[in-house]
Amino acid sequence: MLGPDVAWYLAVAAFLFSTGALGVLLRRNPLIVLLSLEIMLNGANLALIGYARHLGDGSGQVFAIAVMAVAASEVVVGLGLVVALNRKRIVLDVDRLNTLRG
Repeated sequence: MLGPDVAWYLAVAAFLFSTGALGVLLRRNPLIVLLSLEIMLNGANLALIGYARHLGDGSGQVFAIAVMAVAASEVVVGLGLVVALNRKRIVLDVDRLNTLRG
């Protein structure tokens, strides 16, 4: 097998996931929180693809593509909500956003 070992893939995936988790926990801007969630999902996808490569099976790659599709739909809905809140001149702070009013 050519290329790095699965441990390198898992180390990078753990770094991505922990960076995203810190972004979700420490930031208050909803756009940064959405970006951090995407980084976390990419870390999980990298772990899935690393294990799939290690085992010689394609099911991890198929599952990673399904996760990417769900992440794309999550971003569309999240960005729609952020744009709607911004148009109503509501402060974009996730600590202050607790209800959605029409």
